[in-house]
Amino acid sequence: MKQIASISGKQIRLTSERWGHIVEEHCELAGMRDEVLETVVRPDKIFVGKYGEFLAVKELSDGKFLITVYRESPTDNDGFVITAFLTRRMSYFNRREKIWPN
Repeated sequence: MKQIASISGKQIRLTSERWGHIVEEHCELAGMRDEVLETVVRPDKIFVGKYGEFLAVKELSDGKFLITVYRESPTDNDGFVITAFLTRRMSYFNRREKIWPN
């Protein structure tokens, strides 16, 4: 299990089991575990998802973005990565509420 701090200072964990599920669904992310975590630590933008989760965005190359979806506990210093994926469709995310940078 790897643990990092989000921009709000909460400890976000990525377990080996969760990483296995992510890579199973998004094989293009194999070998990119550090980049997925780095997106939470130093995102370009963070949006709010439909169910209160956070969508951290990092541009990897011109027109290609890594999205790491994670949740933070509102009551303690805890959180976890839900999933991650690559996309070129930022217009979908730009319609959401952006919470960072504000």
